[in-house]
Amino acid sequence: MTDTSGETRCGFVALLGAPNAGKSTLMNSMVGAKVSIVTQKVQTTRTRILGVTALGDAQLVFVDTPGIFKPRRRLDRAMVAAAWSGAADADVVALLIDTGMRLEGDTRRIIDGLKQNEARAVCVLNKIDTVPRENLLALIEELRAEDLFTDFFMVSALKGEGVEELKQFFAGRLPKGPWHFPADQLSDMNDRLFSAEITREKLFLNLHQELPYALTVETETWEPFDNGAVKVEQVIYVERGSQKGIVLGKAGERIKSVRMLAQDDLKELLDCDVHLFLFVKVRENWADDPERYRDWGLDFST
Repeated sequence: MTDTSGETRCGFVALLGAPNAGKSTLMNSMVGAKVSIVTQKVQTTRTRILGVTALGDAQLVFVDTPGIFKPRRRLDRAMVAAAWSGAADADVVALLIDTGMRLEGDTRRIIDGLKQNEARAVCVLNKIDTVPRENLLALIEELRAEDLFTDFFMVSALKGEGVEELKQFFAGRLPKGPWHFPADQLSDMNDRLFSAEITREKLFLNLHQELPYALTVETETWEPFDNGAVKVEQVIYVERGSQKGIVLGKAGERIKSVRMLAQDDLKELLDCDVHLFLFVKVRENWADDPERYRDWGLDFST
């Protein structure tokens, strides 16, 4: 832990929002590096992920939470519980709202949940580059009437618009205290879990419909070499035998493509040569295995 004086600041900023509101994209933009995977599919983030960055004497610890939605199964319930837990423990709560979506469904549930907990939040309107300005002003007025938000910000997390101003605001809201992480640390996620998430991201991008939600990725071997390279062996678990064939693709072409995409990403992100090997296995009840939940930092009992 960094030795700091009483003049430093440090705290947690929880990023809440409906699935696909842009939480992971915003955190990556704030941190200045890819620490959370991003796809256009909802519910990509499965666990609470911390992204760490500094601004002057302040260390900001962003909590990228799973999207809050109406859960249907045990994993869904654990993900939603993790999101609410991240908000309860944070120094600042920010609710991201996709400006192209109506204030109903998942977003309405989050607003009502925050009110029930008598919380106050910062409203971050994301994807402002996709809607007319007059629509944004009308949306802000509608949100002001909720009597929940202390401040409003308009950003495009993908393009970086308004992100630096929002980061400065968060830094000013943090309590005084020592930094929780070394100055050069960007996340609390270890390399084994991070590399599995990168592979899962590529699977999400290359598979369709419900299949991405029926699989998980585990890093079984992480073997560093003297020359700085690393050998990584991962297993992709699916729920049914028919899904294994889909993941592999015709003549193994899909899994080869996923491996190359993930390997190239890992080489850049880890700044070393990576030799990635992927295997696909069937494990019917992986989503009901308590060990998986412990690895992800989720509560199996929810």
